[in-house]
Amino acid sequence: MTKAEFVELMQKNGNFESKAAAERAIKAFTDSITSVLAKKDSLTLVGFGTFSTAKVAAKSGTVPGTTKTYTKPAHTAPKFKFGKTVKDAVN
Repeated sequence: MTKAEFVELMQKNGNFESKAAAERAIKAFTDSITSVLAKKDSLTLVGFGTFSTAKVAAKSGTVPGTTKTYTKPAHTAPKFKFGKTVKDAVN
């Protein structure tokens, strides 16, 4: 599904007066989640899922087929875990 198709679906399901209003709602939602994760907080939407962050340790390895090595620094990664309602709907 493309973003344009998703905006149309949001307009229909959310009874928005226009596609622009639906797109603003999507942008507000994604910007809000990004803001929460940037503060290293988590957000739980009961039944839908949980947005959170996880610390990823530094690691090093070799590039396959060569003798070159690399080091990836420690960082924080975003995570999402689906809730039971979504899992049940997909099954």
